Amino acid sequence: MSVRALEPQALWNAFADLNAVPRPSKKEERVRQFMVDFGKKLGLETLEDRIGNVIIKKPATPGMEQRITVILQSHLDMVHQKNETTEFDFEHEGIKMKVDGDWVMAEGTTLGADNGIGVAAIMALLASKDIAHPALEAFFTIDEETGMTGAKEMDGSLLQGKILLNLDTEDDDELSIGCAGGIDTNTSYAYEETTIHSGWQVIRIKLRGLLGGHSGMDIDKGRGNANKWMARILWE
Repeated sequence: MSVRALEPQALWNAFADLNAVPRPSKKEERVRQFMVDFGKKLGLETLEDRIGNVIIKKPATPGMEQRITVILQSHLDMVHQKNETTEFDFEHEGIKMKVDGDWVMAEGTTLGADNGIGVAAIMALLASKDIAHPALEAFFTIDEETGMTGAKEMDGSLLQGKILLNLDTEDDDELSIGCAGGIDTNTSYAYEETTIHSGWQVIRIKLRGLLGGHSGMDIDKGRGNANKWMARILWE
């Protein structure tokens, strides 16, 4: 079965279209243009702010005009990682997807469901003709994964909605009330260079088999961290 055959097809087709476009963090030029073209093709008001966020506005359906405008927000970029043996160019290639049982997976790379599935859900709603809704403002931000640049430098004057729903979450049956943030820490250390003697042998050390995990969702599980383990090896 292909991803496009999954239900609801409007959602999965939008996700497949999106994942065909390269969108690594800080390299969102193509996906930004993809979203602009998507909005304009639907005949909807489509805007870009100075930093590169894309906003698509859809009027309320009949009978919903007096409802409060809702902002739907997701980020366009994705974590771009590949397996060691996989040859892949994230700046020029779309994600190769497959259905494996109950799971949608990528072949040798990250899938980009964070936050591509949220973007796809908004795209499906923007394109729908049979879902009742108030006026919508789809707000697609850039560079969430490596700095939250789009959110921090957004032009709020382009949005009029009073309710914002962020679709960057793990479970489709949960609603969280609150906010999230991020912090970058820059550190520097002094070091001295040492000449490698001709008789020394160079040894390559690789750490494999760790589970990995999300720094927010899995940080409490006590899993091994490759950086810490390597530091311990070198220290000892």
